[in-house]
Amino acid sequence: MSLFTLGDVNRFYEFLRRHPTWVDGFWGFVLLGPGAIWVIVEAGERPRPGLWVAGAVLTVLALTLVVTVRRRWPRQMLLLSTAVGLFQLLADVPPNPGNLAFLIIIYTVASRTTRWASRYALAAALLAPTVAAARWAEQTPGGSLAATVLDTVLVTVTFLLAWVLGDSLRTRRAYYAELEERAARLERERETRSRMAVAAERARIARELHDVVAHNVSVMVVQADGAAYVLDSAPDQARNALHTISGTGRQALAEMRRLLGVLRTGETPPAGTGAYVPQPGVEQLAELIDQARDAGLPVDFRIEGTPRPLPSGVELTAYRIVQEALTNTRKHGGPQAGATVRLAYSGDLLTVRAEDDGRGAGRELYDARGADGLGHGLIGMRERVGMVGGALEAGPRPGGGFRISATLPLNGDRCPS
Repeated sequence: MSLFTLGDVNRFYEFLRRHPTWVDGFWGFVLLGPGAIWVIVEAGERPRPGLWVAGAVLTVLALTLVVTVRRRWPRQMLLLSTAVGLFQLLADVPPNPGNLAFLIIIYTVASRTTRWASRYALAAALLAPTVAAARWAEQTPGGSLAATVLDTVLVTVTFLLAWVLGDSLRTRRAYYAELEERAARLERERETRSRMAVAAERARIARELHDVVAHNVSVMVVQADGAAYVLDSAPDQARNALHTISGTGRQALAEMRRLLGVLRTGETPPAGTGAYVPQPGVEQLAELIDQARDAGLPVDFRIEGTPRPLPSGVELTAYRIVQEALTNTRKHGGPQAGATVRLAYSGDLLTVRAEDDGRGAGRELYDARGADGLGHGLIGMRERVGMVGGALEAGPRPGGGFRISATLPLNGDRCPS
């Protein structure tokens, strides 16, 4: 049976990754051994080693500290290693195994993002071997100039490789960090687009529900009030009003089924059942006008210009504008109000104008939505018109009443504001 499982190894690795100073301390201790041996051997060759040994021991201990805390305080350890190098020059402590710390600190600083420290380490990597060679040239084995130059070049190249490896690690870390940031940014953008899509879908559903429910329910309320008023005196009129209420309710149910059919993507109604009626368009405006007239609202409806096939979005928008305008007239125009509806085809534009001669709606209906929810219909109108690139004007009419005028492009271009 194995003493260590893969999970134990992973936990040990995670522990070391979370405590890098412990790892560096271990390597510092490993470096301390050869340095101590070098001090002992070198001291035996010195005629008066006392003061020199103290300086050599201080050098080895300082370099061990550089390795131990290099990742916690890299810039400070770079300056400490510089001070140690200068001390070696002054105290005649020649290169020793502890000077491996110079390679390590150069690599460490080059792998970090502090640019001045990295450039400083590069300059030190280029100059330190030459300065050391000039200081202890007489101690070079063989004593020849060629051997000194060769040793200096090899040491310089080694120091440069340490810096290049560190700088490559810094570049790779920056690249991975940029990839992570880009992925996070794309994820945030995806979430933002998702929220915007959800908000747009909620607004579309709200518009459809308002247009379907508000119009038909307002007709039913008007008819119900009229039926209740003439129930005893004119039962035939009350019966006609009830028939209108029944027909309007069925129409509302049909449009609700259509809306549900749009929302339930992928659902196909059974063939021939007519469960989901098509979206209303300008061809259904005559039925809408007749329905308003049956509800007691006089409507003058005319089409100007030559009718032509329209984009489905423009057809639905035109229908909903007229529907909402007639609903507002019934709700706010007063009992004697009359309405006028015009559809004008002109070039690449369709102009829809609906106005009444009633007492008009309150300003909150066309300026902004009130706290009680007033103005949802005009807000929905503006959203619909904006979606097809059109322009909408709504407000009081000179001489009294209310006017709604929408200009809808037929070629997909946006109308000038």
